[in-house]
Amino acid sequence: MPELPEVEAARRAIEENCLGKKIKRSVVADDAKVIDGISPSDFEASLTGKTIVAAHRKGKNMWIQLDSPPFPSFQFGMAGAIYIKGVAVTKYKRSAVNDDDEWPSKYSKLFIELDDGLELSFTDKRRFAKVRLLQNPASAPPISELGPDALLEPMTEEELFKSLSKKKIGIKALILDQSFISGVGNWIADEVLYQARIHPLQSAATISKEQCGALHKSLKEVIEGAVEVGADSSQFPSNWIFHNREKKPGKAFVDGKKIEYISAGGRTSAYVPELQKLSGEQAGKEVVQGKNKSSKKSRDESEDEENVKNVKGKGGKKRSESGGKKKTPVKRKSSSSDNDDDGDEEEEEKDEVEETNDDKRAKEKKQKGGKAGNKKPPAKKKSPESGDEFEEEEEEKKVQVKGKKGVAKKVPTGRQAKKRVK
Repeated sequence: MPELPEVEAARRAIEENCLGKKIKRSVVADDAKVIDGISPSDFEASLTGKTIVAAHRKGKNMWIQLDSPPFPSFQFGMAGAIYIKGVAVTKYKRSAVNDDDEWPSKYSKLFIELDDGLELSFTDKRRFAKVRLLQNPASAPPISELGPDALLEPMTEEELFKSLSKKKIGIKALILDQSFISGVGNWIADEVLYQARIHPLQSAATISKEQCGALHKSLKEVIEGAVEVGADSSQFPSNWIFHNREKKPGKAFVDGKKIEYISAGGRTSAYVPELQKLSGEQAGKEVVQGKNKSSKKSRDESEDEENVKNVKGKGGKKRSESGGKKKTPVKRKSSSSDNDDDGDEEEEEKDEVEETNDDKRAKEKKQKGGKAGNKKPPAKKKSPESGDEFEEEEEEKKVQVKGKKGVAKKVPTGRQAKKRVK
């Protein structure tokens, strides 16, 4: 997803190729979900004939300064991307516009032709971006509500430590909060915390001075390193967790150490338990939120088995205390920690959530010809030694069809049978 480095790469591409050039023509998509608060025709009329003076960015937002207001502003969302024809601009997952695609792309939301023939386009395949026309983007929401930019306005180590000491929420949730630091998204947060060896759920207020120093250093190194290579992830250091964080659970490793997944700050979070441990009062506490969802199911199944052993119904038939009812799954609450595009990332996680063990079981059942959730066919009678299967089969014989016209009659059993014999 576009985070600070990706948006900065787009800003620099415009700065290097478009400054001082006049907008000859513009085409704005008729898409009210992305084009916010203005008609396409009014948007186009406001751009035509204007000269591009500068390109600015704060956090994950960018705007183009013209020789007179209003200025076009871009909130990249999940898949927003800047393309300049004939110029290599960093591409990232989900931008989904290739060199051999039509130009301008069918996903283009704003197309601009400059007076020297250069063409640029802002595209958005997923339609979670926002394109606005603002008199002063820096003083209007959402940009005016952002905290200091992680690259341009970094906190000092002392300022960061003081800020953390006042926050009693998990450290990942805090650095994802765009009102605290702007520009940090999910992959940067995971990388920074991994490099600093800090657990994503560690309470910010309990971060030690030494940990804060490591956090401050990793924030600077990860962001500056990504920006330096133009957000080209193929050039990120090989020891970054970034390269393996999207692999399936059980198959994700970094430097030979296992990567696991939990929910932190409302996001699926990759971390290395061997290196990122909870400290202070949180030390030793098992983190179960969002981690190995099947482990909770296994515990529930074990409890049910114990209930089956301890609770017996009439006739010796075993029953669980729950009566076989399934528990209603708890819905995950959405987080508002990332006020820039938090809803967008929530939607994305729904689309691309990792396979749990339950999912794998369901797939295995389908491959064997069954469907997950279908009832098992009644077991065939084997022998008295087969235990429960035999008892269940005997129970099913209570009703048989006898006599003419198919009238159902109960077959006498137990005491009733003895009385009839007498």
